[in-house]
Amino acid sequence: MFAVLLPLTGCAYADELTSDAGGTGGGDGLFTTLGLSPEFDYEVPESLPSILVDQQGYAVSSSKVALFCGEELPETFEVIDAENGQSVYSGKIERKGYDDETGVCISYGDFTSLRTEGAYYIEAAVIGQSYAFEIAENPYEELYDTALKQYYYNRCGLTLSTELAGEAAHNACHTKEAQMKDEASVKLDVSGGWHVDESGTRDVPTGCSTVNHLLLAYELYPEVFGDETGIPESGNGIPDVLDEVKYEIDWLMKMQDSRSGAVYSAVSSADSAALGYLLYIDSVTMDATIQFAATMAKFSYLYQTYDREFATRCLKAADRAYRYAGQYLADVSPEEYFYASTELYRATGNYGYHNEIRSYFQQNPVTDMDNNFIFWGCVTYLSTRQKVDVDVCDTLIRILMLEGERISYASKNSKFLVSMDEQKKGSAELLKDITRLAVVDHIITNHEYATVLQNHLHYLLGRNLQSVSYLDGAGERSYAGIDGNMGIMNQVELNAELVLMMSSIMEELYLVEE
Repeated sequence: MFAVLLPLTGCAYADELTSDAGGTGGGDGLFTTLGLSPEFDYEVPESLPSILVDQQGYAVSSSKVALFCGEELPETFEVIDAENGQSVYSGKIERKGYDDETGVCISYGDFTSLRTEGAYYIEAAVIGQSYAFEIAENPYEELYDTALKQYYYNRCGLTLSTELAGEAAHNACHTKEAQMKDEASVKLDVSGGWHVDESGTRDVPTGCSTVNHLLLAYELYPEVFGDETGIPESGNGIPDVLDEVKYEIDWLMKMQDSRSGAVYSAVSSADSAALGYLLYIDSVTMDATIQFAATMAKFSYLYQTYDREFATRCLKAADRAYRYAGQYLADVSPEEYFYASTELYRATGNYGYHNEIRSYFQQNPVTDMDNNFIFWGCVTYLSTRQKVDVDVCDTLIRILMLEGERISYASKNSKFLVSMDEQKKGSAELLKDITRLAVVDHIITNHEYATVLQNHLHYLLGRNLQSVSYLDGAGERSYAGIDGNMGIMNQVELNAELVLMMSSIMEELYLVEE
């Protein structure tokens, strides 16, 4: 709030009042009012720049484009060195036209040829300046590590040290036994796992979905995952992403009923005035059980190189959950059952799983890649070393290629260079699209797709109409000062999709450096 003082009269009029002998001002030249104190406080609308940039920065080797908003624009722009205020590049503003979704006229300024590392901002006559950004060989490396480390910060049941967690350090939480929500006398140790919300909930389907995206990122781009993220397991010779996933896997195994193989769906907490702080285990669900089966099989397959004994335990747990779900197929999603079948078939080679896969394809000739379980299952089936149906694989590749073309075409035809209007459909839909493109790009290595992926990251880091960065610690204007719900890194599932997207970009930058 700002108090604005406005001159209500001119000087001559004030003099006329004070010179009146009958006035109450006396001989000191002052005058009094009626005692009213008008308020001129109002909320000043936030002024956003008309020049939109990736506030984190641009890679030296990549294309570099800024967006200019407005109808009346100058013909040129300048890139200014933030250290000395000197212009280092002058470019032409190219008008792209009216964006129907946002109602704004958009123009582009390309400064790809500027390859000198440093800190900069963009300036143009009349419309002002952009937020600052950097040009570096890899401006996203630290941000990438931050995204991966979010899962360490979300660990439940573990003391996070100041040395590793900084301000996020805390003592171990939720370590007491939890009781069954349906049967209070039954208590279990279900400590561990990742918090999925501020209440400390740990949820099996959410955890499985998050693990699936992280493991897919690792499977496609293993070379970008290191062993020095700064978690307790760093330096043990195992990529930190697998160490982090194993922390969740250990908790998931605790959620499986030892007798039946069924899986409890979640652990929640509540404060009771009479009983104090309580932990509850939610009942078994088919969603939790079949998703558990798929995720445990996927982890088993990828982890066997590092610990075959533990990987075998995971595989057995997956098979038990799958068999339990098989007894209640009327209550099981066909898409989830299909996905679990693909992971178990790849891990075991058991032809019974393959029969289920073929049965699904026969009943569903049109494959909906918008569904995560179908998408994951198809990618797994294409990557398996077991015997597969070649005709089915050809069909799946064609479908994926079409999906890649759809996303790329939509992005090129968007004034903001992304596949959809995020303001209408949300970050989740935007990230879903781009994870598909990352997989397609891995299959065919298309430079055009790599550029589309980078443009989506530019969008999330500030090159959007709100000029806001959706990622923690990145940019001058972050979601944190606007709406915490906009943050991507503080949502475990979305953050995993972000990691997958960034893994593709990181690989591209590493290849350029080499």
